[in-house]
Amino acid sequence: MSSVGIVTPQSLHFSEPLPLSSGASLADYTLVYETYGTLNADRSNAVLICHALNASHHVAGMYEGVDGSKNVGWWDNMVGPGKPLDTDRFFVIGVNNLGSCFGSTGPMHPNPATGKPYGADFPVVTVEDWVHSQARLADALGIRQFAAVMGGSLGGMQALSWSMIFPERLRHCIVIASTAKLSAQNIAFNDVARQSILTDPDFHGGDFYAHGVVPKRGLRVARMIGHITYLSDDSMAEKFGRELRNGGYQFGFGIDFEIESYLRYQGDKFSEYFDANTYLLITKALDYFDPAKDYGDDLTKALHNTQAQFLLVSFTTDWRFSPERSREIVQALVQNKRKVSYAEIDAPHGHDAFLLEDKRYMNTVRAYYDKVWQEIDRRHA
Repeated sequence: MSSVGIVTPQSLHFSEPLPLSSGASLADYTLVYETYGTLNADRSNAVLICHALNASHHVAGMYEGVDGSKNVGWWDNMVGPGKPLDTDRFFVIGVNNLGSCFGSTGPMHPNPATGKPYGADFPVVTVEDWVHSQARLADALGIRQFAAVMGGSLGGMQALSWSMIFPERLRHCIVIASTAKLSAQNIAFNDVARQSILTDPDFHGGDFYAHGVVPKRGLRVARMIGHITYLSDDSMAEKFGRELRNGGYQFGFGIDFEIESYLRYQGDKFSEYFDANTYLLITKALDYFDPAKDYGDDLTKALHNTQAQFLLVSFTTDWRFSPERSREIVQALVQNKRKVSYAEIDAPHGHDAFLLEDKRYMNTVRAYYDKVWQEIDRRHA
């Protein structure tokens, strides 16, 4: 198996205002995206990849740095020639969501009304808003129906939302390590992370750009909190246990344990590249996602108009989006007589398992895309 190689982001500008769930709207916005593979003549082999919290349009392949370094796509083990989502067969699109800090219009970009960065004035966006913007991108690319829409975690929420908002525009929906709504505990973790940013003196109410500073302390703590929830207790124990950095206790409040060093490293790295306002926006979108809310909290009713076939995958040690949450979606789909495949993978890596190499997981996705490809083949027979 090989990589798709060196890739180049593309962008599309949209001047038609995009109405948002909040009642606000966005005009003059840009979406950044990447594509891999070749779109076939009848445009039936397109697959949309929706990204999670700190990811982007850079799904596969690599950017080559001036120093020779390689910036590899966040799902490069999943997408590429001969990989589970085979780009020798499928035309794959990765799109960066509105409000992000990786190219699509977000808080760091100029507000047309003021000429200054949006900052805290960037409107709150929802999963549904992202799906509507992605549909506009698909329209611009001439894709009326996707062979599949796929995502993990927050990306899985978007894939599920696609199946409800545009049921006729996707034939398969692939939802990995996700949920139909956050638990109270998940919302609590997100709020603690947001508070760490909001109370950082360098945040300046979201307008820190004008002050030439970055709320790094808040971002570090937010990332540390998030990272703890992405790992399982078993994986933490296996990687770090109670190992001490210097062989003994230092009897202070610095770094004693290897796990502390690891979390500080992850927090420092995150604070160098991620935007604080984007973090606030994306975690709120996570909190707000609850399609059953408008159906009396009945998920079966919420999924009634879906038409796609579904694959759901969960991981036994994922306590952030537990298998129980995926089984709730499966049950609601079965009650609607949808075709559903479900895999519950016994993996030790926690929520991060959806990004990692696990043969059972990868083979499950590969087998499903083999089926999708056979359907496309039959259409052309």
